[in-house]
Amino acid sequence: MRSNMPSGSYLALSFLTHLCLISLLPPSSSSMIAVPSDSSNKVSLGLYYESLCPYSADFIVNHLARIFESDLISHVDLNLVPWGNAKIKGNTTFDCQHGPSECLLNTVEACAIDIWPDLNEHFPLIYCIEKLVYSHDFTQWESCFEPLGLDSKLVSDCYAGGRGKELELEYAAETNALQPPHQYVPWVVVDGKPLYDDYENFMGYICEAYSGTAKPEACSELSLNRVQLREARKSHPVCYMKEKTSSPAFKVVRSAVESVMGWTKMLLDA
Repeated sequence: MRSNMPSGSYLALSFLTHLCLISLLPPSSSSMIAVPSDSSNKVSLGLYYESLCPYSADFIVNHLARIFESDLISHVDLNLVPWGNAKIKGNTTFDCQHGPSECLLNTVEACAIDIWPDLNEHFPLIYCIEKLVYSHDFTQWESCFEPLGLDSKLVSDCYAGGRGKELELEYAAETNALQPPHQYVPWVVVDGKPLYDDYENFMGYICEAYSGTAKPEACSELSLNRVQLREARKSHPVCYMKEKTSSPAFKVVRSAVESVMGWTKMLLDA
């Protein structure tokens, strides 16, 4: 049974503990501010992404994880959708933008969300996998389970048994139903409104959308002048739905794709 700690504070503390265990982020629990969670005023935050898009990985590792370092996580309902620019072929098969390895990892992350629905359980695993993608070492993704105390067999059973494919088709339907339709990934949506190329300023949009009586303390530290932010940052790189195969990012991902295929074949032959 969990303690009486406020749910948002518990989530942030748990996530930061996981990160310390696998040495992915510098400890930041000392700066964490505990506040009660008000579910009625939570802001919805949706991330539509694909596992091997380097810009999705960068956003998850270097930007999205920051909401766990303050009280802001207590005011957010985060929804991760690992499908991205994949395409359905026929009724039950699909192609992923960065090849079969991306289909594998999209499904692995979908299974993790399904098996461990609590954000403080599945997000550290997804963060770990995307950290490896970010550092061009994603073939070591299986190493993420043990430090987090998660059973990798549950995920392999989900993948091999067909549940993973069902989940991905559900995520495909959710992604394809977006209005306006997504144009690239990462595609970040706050309260139903896409942020387009200003997605790195997602915390500012969360603060603007929050309707509670007391603004999260983290919001006082953020500049909400998005015009200045755009001028300073220009546009952010993304994986377009029709990515040029000659791009450096595409070549980096493609160079590592085949090294994961042995795991996929072993799983399907088991």
